[in-house]
Amino acid sequence: MRCGKPGCHCATGRGHGPKYYLSVSHPKKRPQLQYVPQAQKAVVEALLESGRSVRKVLEKIFALNQELLQRQEPP
Repeated sequence: MRCGKPGCHCATGRGHGPKYYLSVSHPKKRPQLQYVPQAQKAVVEALLESGRSVRKVLEKIFALNQELLQRQEPP
């Protein structure tokens, strides 16, 4: 990224960054971007991976519940 300031090192050399953003989407709303400082990048990545793991487990539970409903057995 370039900041646009003529005296800045990024005007002629390597730009600023890398910069990280977390994009959060909600139905019927525009995605929200939240800046993630480099010092917190690893923590945010770990939290996102935990969320993915939880989602996988929930998807398995939903699939099992759907199968039970199709069999018309009590849960």
